[in-house]
Amino acid sequence: MSKGKLLAVSIVWLLILAAGVTVWKVVFAPAVEVSLEEQKRIEAEKARAERDNQLRRGGTDSRYRTQVNLALDGFSGYAVFRSPEFADELSKQGIKLQLSDDGADYSARLEALRSGKVDMAVMTIDALVATSADAGDLPATIVAIVDETVGADAIVTYRDTYPNVDSLNRADTRFVLTPDSPSETLARVVISRFQLSELEKDPFIKVADAAEVMQKYKQAKPGDPLAYVVWQPFIAKMLQNDRMHVVVDSSRFPSAIVDVLVVSDDFIAKNRDTVAQVVKAYLKANYAYRDDARRIELVMKDAAATGTKLTQSEATQLVEGVWWKNTQENLAHVGQRGGSHLPHIEDMIAGVTNVLVETGSIAADPTMGHPNYLYNDSILKELVDFHPGEQPEEVRGTSMPALTDQQWGSLVQIGTARAPTLVFARGTASLTERSRVLLDELAGTLQATRYYVIVRGNASRRGNLEANQKLAEDRAKEVEQYLVSQGVDRDRIRAIGVEPSGSTSVSFVLGELPY
Repeated sequence: MSKGKLLAVSIVWLLILAAGVTVWKVVFAPAVEVSLEEQKRIEAEKARAERDNQLRRGGTDSRYRTQVNLALDGFSGYAVFRSPEFADELSKQGIKLQLSDDGADYSARLEALRSGKVDMAVMTIDALVATSADAGDLPATIVAIVDETVGADAIVTYRDTYPNVDSLNRADTRFVLTPDSPSETLARVVISRFQLSELEKDPFIKVADAAEVMQKYKQAKPGDPLAYVVWQPFIAKMLQNDRMHVVVDSSRFPSAIVDVLVVSDDFIAKNRDTVAQVVKAYLKANYAYRDDARRIELVMKDAAATGTKLTQSEATQLVEGVWWKNTQENLAHVGQRGGSHLPHIEDMIAGVTNVLVETGSIAADPTMGHPNYLYNDSILKELVDFHPGEQPEEVRGTSMPALTDQQWGSLVQIGTARAPTLVFARGTASLTERSRVLLDELAGTLQATRYYVIVRGNASRRGNLEANQKLAEDRAKEVEQYLVSQGVDRDRIRAIGVEPSGSTSVSFVLGELPY
């Protein structure tokens, strides 16, 4: 190839190369640069996100492996759940506690459990039953018993207007109370246990809260037919008026107002070990406050933190009115402690449900006769050898002392028990089979009532009055013996005969020793 041709070929290749460089710069290079910039931006965002995550975690891995959201309200009985001991016990297990106060909106609390907004909650058995009935669903289950009110709720009245429960049996009587509260449950229990047939079907004046009940009391006159159903410390505030007195309080109805720890069915299915750790942490924290002085101090601090100021006296009365259940008592309530008189959780649920249905609070039993659907005792049953502290815990009882003849004669009559009409074979003290069935139901009611019971026999006025009075006494004794055989404590029931009035049935008078 000549030098001229070689030069020409070289020039052509140079031109092609120049064109290629131009195309690269114009077409390809910007795309590559954009791609690199995008990649740098993505990497920068990742680095920033990681830094933010590090900051949220305190610059290192969190000490919490999980979080538990627990719903409750400002009731002082829940003070242990707000105590530093409870949070500390959970943190040792890597559990972060998040408390949610819903202002005692039990329907919202159950819905929060159902939807997963909260994992666990504290509520009364009656609230769990009632809200489940309203929802038409059973989204939560009981895993532990927290406490029982033994005087923290009461019906307070003017002494002259309503000296006892029987005096409430008037068509114009109205109960001023907070709806969907333990106080409403107390009123319904009283209506279901006593002979108050003259009351209107709906004898309630429902107000927003206990403070408004107090306001109604302040506005009323002594003779107004009003009974105020409140809880501590409002009971103590009303009793500062010497003309007021407690007609009946929750101490008379074991297991009627009981707070329980519940968990959503979904959460326990996925996080059973976490639920077990929460139960243990609570029992340990509760053990730390087993001394009344410490618990009173806790209640006062807790009340102040939740916007309520309690005096030492008010806090003491509140602590005396609440029975916080320890580990051994929890085990007794699920049948793991023999010899205990504490009722089984299943019977507690059934009893409360019956009251709510009987008094029209709910239309039907949400468990359809299966109260076991509302509790899961498997976690408590695993705690048979669990000890929350060095000192042993005991199962405290609810038995009533035996009375002397003189004490039986001095009983103060509180009211007449709501009881079925019993039928005896004519002229005899023999119970019919139908009467035995009715007494089976009454036995359960009397066992859940902390009063002494006087069984008053009766008979016809025709014929020999002395013989009829003997028959009346025999009928009372027959009923007494049958009720004792069905579990009623022999020390708190006594049969007597009264002057025949013409009735062939018996009546049941509930009484207490004079103060």
